[in-house]
Amino acid sequence: MKIGIINVTGYTGVELARLLHQHPEVELSSVTGRSTAGQKLGEVFPHLADIHLTIEAELGKVELAFSAMPHKDSAQEVIPLINKGIRVVDISADFRLKDASEYQRWYGFSHPSPQLLKEAVYGLPELHRAQVASARLVANPGCYPTSAILALAPAVKAKLIGADIIIDSKSGISGSGRSLNLGSHYAEANEDTSAYALEGHRHLPEIAQELMGLNPQPPSITFVPHLVPMTRGILSTCYAPLAKKIGEKELKKLYSDFYKDEPFVRVTDAPPHTKHTWGSNICLVYPTIDPRTGRLIVISVIDNLLKGAAGQAIQNMNIMLGLPETTGLEALAIYP
Repeated sequence: MKIGIINVTGYTGVELARLLHQHPEVELSSVTGRSTAGQKLGEVFPHLADIHLTIEAELGKVELAFSAMPHKDSAQEVIPLINKGIRVVDISADFRLKDASEYQRWYGFSHPSPQLLKEAVYGLPELHRAQVASARLVANPGCYPTSAILALAPAVKAKLIGADIIIDSKSGISGSGRSLNLGSHYAEANEDTSAYALEGHRHLPEIAQELMGLNPQPPSITFVPHLVPMTRGILSTCYAPLAKKIGEKELKKLYSDFYKDEPFVRVTDAPPHTKHTWGSNICLVYPTIDPRTGRLIVISVIDNLLKGAAGQAIQNMNIMLGLPETTGLEALAIYP
């Protein structure tokens, strides 16, 4: 099957190209880039020199496409592809939210295709695998929501916690993308940690949307993201008061049972590090209880460019194509 990437020149697009090149069941046949059209992929990214493709201005003939365009721009690329019968995994935020009015509030534009929002499947396989399998359009989740939802889903579904949830997330600098901005300059970001978007981060509505799908009680979420001086990785620490009593062993069993058949989620016996997932499609989850406060604490870690973006997108592609879900994603984490 011929696969294409729209906007191969961003960090997610580059990771998609690397992973698809070594995928045994598909052929990466077309890649686009706005500012690099006409150049060889290996000229722009020397580590991809073995991929003998020229970056095009427009996508060639493919059967499934990944859109790695920024929000708002991505919808304009995706809609014509869907109309042509090409299946799409969209890595932007443009089809994640079901309520079209939320796009004006959180992203500053009116959505051009509210009807497609109803059809698009939120591509978190651990929650929506069956719907992904038959979807024409899959909305790949955001990196922060992937880590937060996977940390909280078992507790929310079991009604173990109430509505009051705090999510403290820390991300590597690659999460802000490849475009130049002052905050990601080495001298600005090195030896520095900062919180941002305290007034509300764009990923907040998709976290709330998906948690409400597990328990219709509207959650009251405080979500504070932080930028830390590392290239890639996300660590989320989630807190919520327990709504009913539960012991540590019972809590561990609840999480282990919830994820027992999931190839890319593992419940750990100790708090995980971001290094433990670097370069892999794994999410590590560690649930525990603070006995002094009766509060649930769950730590999750992912590689923001893999399980948080390109890896999860290929996981979704595998499901859509009826392939084994782990195909092309079996790599272990890199150490040190």
